Amino acid sequence: MSPILADVLLVTALIGALALVHRPLGDYMAAVFQSRKHLRVERWIYRSVGANPDAEMRWPAYLRGVLAFSAVSVLFLYLLMRVQDKLPLSLGFKPISADQAFNTAASFVSNTNWQSYSGEVAMSHVTQTMGLAVQNFVSAAVGIAVAVALVRGFARSRTGDLGNFWSDLVRCIVRILIPISVIAAVLLIAAGAIQNFGDIHTLTTLSGDKQAISPGAVASQEAIKDVGTNGGGFFNANSSHPFENPDGFTNLLEIFLLLVIPFSLPRTFGRMVGNVKQGYAIVAAMGFIWFAGVLAVTWLEYAHPGTAAQLAGGAMEGKEQRFGEGNSSLFAVSTTMTSTGSVNSFHDSFSGLSGGVLMLGMMLGEIAPGGTGSGLYGMLIMAVIAVFIAGLMVGRTPEYLGKKIGTREIKFAACYILVTPALVLIGAALAMALPDGKDAMTNIGAHGFSEVLYAFTSASNNNGSAFAGFGANTDFFNTTLGLCMLLGRFLPMVFVLALAGSLAEQTPVPATAGTLRTEKPLFTGLLVGAILIITGLTFFPALALGPLAEGLAS
Repeated sequence: MSPILADVLLVTALIGALALVHRPLGDYMAAVFQSRKHLRVERWIYRSVGANPDAEMRWPAYLRGVLAFSAVSVLFLYLLMRVQDKLPLSLGFKPISADQAFNTAASFVSNTNWQSYSGEVAMSHVTQTMGLAVQNFVSAAVGIAVAVALVRGFARSRTGDLGNFWSDLVRCIVRILIPISVIAAVLLIAAGAIQNFGDIHTLTTLSGDKQAISPGAVASQEAIKDVGTNGGGFFNANSSHPFENPDGFTNLLEIFLLLVIPFSLPRTFGRMVGNVKQGYAIVAAMGFIWFAGVLAVTWLEYAHPGTAAQLAGGAMEGKEQRFGEGNSSLFAVSTTMTSTGSVNSFHDSFSGLSGGVLMLGMMLGEIAPGGTGSGLYGMLIMAVIAVFIAGLMVGRTPEYLGKKIGTREIKFAACYILVTPALVLIGAALAMALPDGKDAMTNIGAHGFSEVLYAFTSASNNNGSAFAGFGANTDFFNTTLGLCMLLGRFLPMVFVLALAGSLAEQTPVPATAGTLRTEKPLFTGLLVGAILIITGLTFFPALALGPLAEGLAS
C-alpha cells in the first residue's frame, strides 16, 4: 500500500469515528448539564467544599468561582513542586526552581501544559499524579463549564442566571472526563503503554553506556492529556515516546481522543439552544478549517524541496519514523488546532510553510475544533462577529439565535478577539528586543524568529506545543510565558461570561423574513471567511517575517 493511500484511509477512519460519536456524545453532554439531579459522589463533593449546586449564579459570581478555583489550583501545584523532594515516591528528584514551578503551575491550570522541563527526570510520581494529572481534569472542566455558561446565555431569556459553576465543574469531571479517560487508559495499557509506580531502572546499552528508564502512571496521564486537550507529556518526547504511544493504533486513538469532545460540543450547543442545525453549522466551520489544515501540511511535507527529502519521500527530519509524514502531519494539525500541545514529531523540523500553517492554527484562536470548551466559546464569539458583519452589510440590527447583537455585546466580543493577539505580538516583540529572547534562539534568521513567535503564540493561546529547538527554561521565558498563559486563559473568560450574562438578560426577538439564517451553509461560509480575514489581518506581518520568509527562501 502506498503511503498516500494509507494516509487517506487513516483520515477517513478518523473522520468516520468522530462522526459516529458526534451525536450520542453531544446529546449525553447536553443531558449532563441540563439535568437537575446530583449523583451521590457529587453531593459528597459539594458538602466537602461547602458549595450549593442548586444556587443559580449571575456572570460576576460565576467568574469569581472560576478565578478563585484557578488561583487556589495555581498555588497548590506551585507548592507541590517546591516540596516534592520531601514527599513519598520522590524518586530522588530535587524541588523545582521557583520560576519553573510558577511557569508549570500557570501552564497546567490554564490548560496550556507548556513544559520547560523533562518530566521523566524532574517530576516525582506524586507531582505527576496528584498535581499535573489532576489539573488535566479540572482545567479541562473549567473550559467546558465556561462554554456551557455561554450556551445558557443564548438559550435563556429575561434572566441573568447562567447556572452554577461548582455544579458544572463537578459534573463535567465525574460524568464526562473520568469515564472517557478510564476507557482510554485501559485501551492504552492493553496496547502497551506503561502504568506503574516503580523506581528508575538503569540499563546498559549495546554500546556499553548507562541509560536511566523512568516508569510511572503513564497511560492514565496520557488518556486525560488527550481527552482534556491538555498535552503535557509524562516524558519529554511526549507522544513520540513508545511508553506513551506504542504503535499505530494508539497513535490514531490519541488523535481521536483529543478531537472527540471539541467536535461533539457543537451538538451539545445545538441541543441546549433547541436547534441542532445551529450546531451543525458550527461543527461544519470547524471541520472545514481543520481538514484544510491537514491537507495543507501533509502536501507541504511530502513536497518539501531538497535532495534528502525527495529521496526519503518527504521531509522526515524530526518525524516519528514509525508513523511517517501523514501520521505526523495529521497529529500536528490536530494538536495545534486544539489546545492540546501533544506532539508525536518535532514541529521545529517541519518545513517553513508547514510551520506557518501550524502557527496559524493556533492564531485562529484554536477554534477548529479548539480545546475542550474553549474551542466552542471561541467559535461562538466569532459567530457573533460574523453576524455583526452581516448586519452591517445589509443595514439590519444583527441577531443571533434570537438575541440582538448590540453595542454592549460587540464590545465584549471585540475585547475577546484582541486579547491573545496583543499578548502574542507584544511578547514576541519584547523577546526579540532583549538579549534573553535572542539567546534562547537556536537558529538565526527567519526560523529563529519563528521559534520565538511560536512560543508566545502557543502560550497565549493555551496550546503548549513548541518549536523544540527553542531554549525556554530561563527566568525571562518562564516568567513571561507563564504570565501569557494566565492572561490568555482567564482574560477571555471574563468577556465570554460578561457576554453570556448580557445575552441571558435579553428578550428573544422573533425571526422574520429578513433574519439571517445562521444554520445555513451561507452563514458557515461567512463564519469561516470572517475567521480567516480577521486572523490574517492581525498576524500576517509577523508570519511574513517568520515562516513565510523561511518557506519562500527554501
